[in-house]
Amino acid sequence: MIGLIKDIWDRFLLYLPMAVMAILALGTYWMVRTTPPPEVQAPQRAVSHEPDYYMHGFNVRSFDAKGQIRSEVQGEKARHYPDTQWIEIDAIRIRSFDTQGRLTTATALRGLTNEDNSEVQLIGNAVVVREADARNPSSAPTMEYRGEFLHAFLNSEKVKSHKPVELTRGKDRFTADSLDFDNVDQVLQLQGRVKGTLVPTRQP
Repeated sequence: MIGLIKDIWDRFLLYLPMAVMAILALGTYWMVRTTPPPEVQAPQRAVSHEPDYYMHGFNVRSFDAKGQIRSEVQGEKARHYPDTQWIEIDAIRIRSFDTQGRLTTATALRGLTNEDNSEVQLIGNAVVVREADARNPSSAPTMEYRGEFLHAFLNSEKVKSHKPVELTRGKDRFTADSLDFDNVDQVLQLQGRVKGTLVPTRQP
C-alpha cells in the first residue's frame, strides 16, 4: 500500500509542472480574451491646399487696443487656405496706419496676406505708397514702390522684391532688379542693374 501511494505521489510530482504551466496558459488566454481591444485612433486627415472658405466683395478692418484702425483690406474675391493660413485676394487694396498715424496703401491684381494683415505679397501691377510724414516731409517724404512683385511687411516697415522694381522717394527715382528696404533703419539695398536719378534739394 505504501508503495502504491509513493508511486502515485511520484507521478503527481512528475506532472505537477505541466499542470501548473497549463493553468498559467489558460489564465493568460482568459486575460487576453477578456481584455478590451485598444481603441484604434483614426489617422489624421492631411490638410490639402484647397480653400475652405471664400469671400466676395469684402472689407476687413483691424483695430489696436485704443480702438484706432490699424489696417483695412478690400478685394473682389478671397480664398482661405487652411494648410498655410494665408488668404489669396483678387484685386487687393490695403490701407495700413503705423503707430504715428502715417498711412501706407498697397494695391495689386492679386495678393497673399496672413491672418493679421501684417505681411502681404503683391503680385501683378503692384504698387505700395507710404505717405510723407506731415510733421517733417523733407526728411520723410512720400515713398512709392512699383513692380510685378512686392513683399511688404507692414508692422516692421520693410519692402522686399526679387523682381525688377521702381522706387520713388520724393523727387528721387531708382530702378533695380531687386529691392530690400528697411524704413525703420533707413537702409536701402538695390541689386542688379541699378539706375538712379537724384534731384538736389533747393536751399531756402
